[in-house]
Amino acid sequence: MNRQITDEMTGIGYILQDGYYLPDLALLAEREQPIGIWGQRRRRYLKEHHRILYYNLLTACKLSEHLADVDRQAEELFSRLVKQMAEREGVTKTIKAQDSMAWVGRMNSIRSRATEIVNSELIYS
Repeated sequence: MNRQITDEMTGIGYILQDGYYLPDLALLAEREQPIGIWGQRRRRYLKEHHRILYYNLLTACKLSEHLADVDRQAEELFSRLVKQMAEREGVTKTIKAQDSMAWVGRMNSIRSRATEIVNSELIYS
């Protein structure tokens, strides 16, 4: 009995294991990319709410690329929103020097609103 056989029609190889021929399939190696908090949130959202898209990206070896791209876009949007909101609301370094607790409170409010916008626009859509 041959240990390995190949189907001539499909070109798929089979390996003998425990008396059964099992397909010799392997996923392509996916390039590892750093994924930050935004990418992790997107992965969790896709896995829980859009399983088909998640597994399509995973099996096509494009999940890491997608998550890294979303993470980069989300970080850029978040930084831009925080900067614009702080300028519009007059949160400056002089306020930080005069009353640091008020500055921290206002910046936390701005960061919270920017997080909600990024989540609704990029992560959970």
